[in-house]
Amino acid sequence: MTGKMKLYIGLLVLGLLVLIHGSSCTSGTSTTSPGKIAFVSIRDGIPQIYVMETDGNNQTRLIRSGKEERYPSWSPDGKKIVFVSDRSSSQGNVIREVYLMNADGENQTRLTDNQALAEWPAWSP
Repeated sequence: MTGKMKLYIGLLVLGLLVLIHGSSCTSGTSTTSPGKIAFVSIRDGIPQIYVMETDGNNQTRLIRSGKEERYPSWSPDGKKIVFVSDRSSSQGNVIREVYLMNADGENQTRLTDNQALAEWPAWSP
């Protein structure tokens, strides 16, 4: 990836996302899109992103990376979810990056590439 491309992606991320700091709660975190709720559960031993109907039915795990996935946030149109993952970590170093995926968990794309801990991504109005 060229330097210009990284710059454009960085600007896109800054334009679309506002990274805010919050608590590091891993269970009970949720965001809502029309008809669905995205949330994080540790039922599988590590924080993982699930979606469910607003009545609690049809709980579905979206990602199976084996790494911690946190802080889901729906896009305004309900078609995408931005989230944070530590899948870039290696040799004991925790590096959390911001990722984007379709609402069904497909087409996961890393948006950031830095050494900082990214947390609580959100969509800018």
